[in-house]
Amino acid sequence: MPDQTIQQVEIDGGVVVGVDSSASSLRALLVAAEEARRRNTVLHVVRAWSFRTAPRPSDCPPNVVPSLDQFQQSVLEDTERIVNKKLGEHPDLPVQIHVVHSPSPQALLSASKGAELLVVGHRGRGGFAGLMLGSVAEQCVRHAACPVLVVRPNV
Repeated sequence: MPDQTIQQVEIDGGVVVGVDSSASSLRALLVAAEEARRRNTVLHVVRAWSFRTAPRPSDCPPNVVPSLDQFQQSVLEDTERIVNKKLGEHPDLPVQIHVVHSPSPQALLSASKGAELLVVGHRGRGGFAGLMLGSVAEQCVRHAACPVLVVRPNV
């Protein structure tokens, strides 16, 4: 069976948002959805994953190592669940989900090449809670090929 994992995102237009299930990224998802509605364009939800961050496939026995394709499918299902929970029914908003076996900055910067806007949370699930801006958001601000909107938490 050929490897079905995706390692790079290529899009043509629309609003891109990075989602990693952190509170910051979930808020960014809501803001990005509103931006996509205002612009009357597609919302591209990008979730980068690694073996460390991917949810374990539920149908995989405990003593078995899941394949890349099984992890990819598990991440896709988890991301679909997150999007449906946060956005609910969204017939007025076309949504495309991209799960990418890649570090987050590379996935988002790749997607930014074809995007109208890139939306990221101010910080993700990384370990330095005191940072004003997370490392992924900082890299996106510095290197994205489109405008970047960094979503801060509600104050």
